[in-house]
Amino acid sequence: MKELVETIARALVDYPDNVDVEERQQDNTLVLTLSVHESDMGKVIGKQGRIANAIRSVLYASASHQKKRVRLDIVE
Repeated sequence: MKELVETIARALVDYPDNVDVEERQQDNTLVLTLSVHESDMGKVIGKQGRIANAIRSVLYASASHQKKRVRLDIVE
């Protein structure tokens, strides 16, 4: 899951070296926290959150195949 989010985010941003994804388990949900350079926030979120929702949709589809619950948080 972590590698999937990193790959997608690195393809979208101007500063791919500043992309970082942290994993942690919270109850029975895997929480992924994506952090990017502050000037890349708009590229990862998109207009009205469309890109962020698309990333989450791909992530949820991948998680459902593995019978897991996942959440994606995006921070600076």
